[in-house]
Amino acid sequence: MNNVGHILVDRGLLSQEQLQDAERRHRDTGQSLGRVLVDERLVGEKDLVSALASQIGIGFVDLDDAEVDGRATTLLSDAIMRRHSILPVGFEDGKLLVAMSDPSNVVAMDDVRTITNMEVKPLVATKGDVARAIDKYASMSEDIQAIAGNLAGEDDAPDLEELHSVTEDAPIVKFVNLLITQAVSDSASDIHIEPGEKELRVRYRIDGVLHEVMKSPRSIQKGVISRLKIMAEVDIAERRIPQDGRIALTVHGKQIDLRFSTLPTVYGEKIVMRILDKSSVMLSLDDLGFLDHNLARFQEAYRKPYGMILVTGPTGSGKSTTLYATLNVVNHEGVNIITTEDPVEYRLAGISQVQVNNKAGLTFASALRSILRQDPDIVLVGEMRDRETAHIGVEAALTGHLVLSTLHTNDAPSALTRLTEMGIEPFLVGSAVDCVLAQRLARRVCSRCVELARPEAEMFKAAGFDDDIVDERPEVPQARGCSACSHTGYRGRLAIHEVMTVTEEIERLAVARASSEEIARTAVEQGMRQLRDDGLEKVLLGRTTIDEIGRVVI
Repeated sequence: MNNVGHILVDRGLLSQEQLQDAERRHRDTGQSLGRVLVDERLVGEKDLVSALASQIGIGFVDLDDAEVDGRATTLLSDAIMRRHSILPVGFEDGKLLVAMSDPSNVVAMDDVRTITNMEVKPLVATKGDVARAIDKYASMSEDIQAIAGNLAGEDDAPDLEELHSVTEDAPIVKFVNLLITQAVSDSASDIHIEPGEKELRVRYRIDGVLHEVMKSPRSIQKGVISRLKIMAEVDIAERRIPQDGRIALTVHGKQIDLRFSTLPTVYGEKIVMRILDKSSVMLSLDDLGFLDHNLARFQEAYRKPYGMILVTGPTGSGKSTTLYATLNVVNHEGVNIITTEDPVEYRLAGISQVQVNNKAGLTFASALRSILRQDPDIVLVGEMRDRETAHIGVEAALTGHLVLSTLHTNDAPSALTRLTEMGIEPFLVGSAVDCVLAQRLARRVCSRCVELARPEAEMFKAAGFDDDIVDERPEVPQARGCSACSHTGYRGRLAIHEVMTVTEEIERLAVARASSEEIARTAVEQGMRQLRDDGLEKVLLGRTTIDEIGRVVI
């Protein structure tokens, strides 16, 4: 078995000369080799502990990056975790995964087996990481138990005063804050709080996929929902109709907005909160994963003083983020930018934003009509939902305004036929629309566990690669899974783009009411890269996998 020094050398974290110097100091001072390496700052503590874990054949977990399963942390009390410096982090093949700084502590292992009635698989972590993680997660189980005990048996609907007293209770406040903080730490886009017959389920949407993080006793449901309603400033006594609100708070030093929505169900109100990280509004187009070819075509469009730019794709494909990033580029003192949105997700400095209010008669169409009387240079319309909005937007683009908007279509060429189907004259569509950007969001392969492999030629061919790539069979990423990505193989997302510039030929096809297939063929001949081609190029660049592109692009 290699000693820890040789493992560090093999991993490229230490040179042979540095190891020899450290071993000489180890013999002279009597200090352990590991202590010498850390004290001399030759390696970090995590690298050392990882090497020690490898030496004894036990897995290592970096608790700063690993996703901890909330259900696991509730299995042990705060006192037990602190006494033994251990933290349950997840489940694997029916066993409980436990992070600990001293895997030789058999007493701790026996206690965990007895309390949980489960087989235990130890993972090694640094002592400091374990202590910080216990501070972060342990109180959740204590609070849940305390709340469940205090509120047990209260199935009848409390009156308004009782709801206020429950929501001001410290454990409820702490529990709700922890739910939100953990969601932000996990880079979740949505929090789902779902009442069931016997329990309250909490799920986070991470990288476009829902993950269950915990199940709580149903007895805490009323207190949690009422606390969130008070934070969102909606009527906590109203449980029969859907309500919408907004929560603004600071998490880890970042300004976060939560778009809050309730929906009455048979077991109580389901709450969904969309997490809006204000820092994401300041993204540049480079941050969105544009390849040079597509970025150049898109830049050519938004740098023009007039015309219409449409961003298309399904719900949750990042259309709003792309539009905001575009506004960041064109926003300067010399232009008047006005938006009309439903809802206004992000507040942008230096831009006038209008919230649609259908009940009050402020629709996209009426707002857009008023906006055009405000001497705008650039107008953003949240969505082209109907003929009236689309018609006013087209006229604005033809009368010297740069109009940005979204449309629900599967690809870029379909946007022109969609506008025609909405009742806009084809010659107006061809003249007004300057560029259509279609996009999807694909999961980015996890950088920690990604492996390169050389699939069979048939797989390259089925994916749609060119013949030269099929013959070459280059190495491409494979999703494996590790603790850092919750064993999914993916962490984070990237956009897949299709940019169609409306040229004279495409304009003539639009006027002739050509099908979207005919428009697509001409656009490809003129240099448009389709969604799948853009995705496959990002596979070759090592950013995602063939399977993921197949999942998000037809």
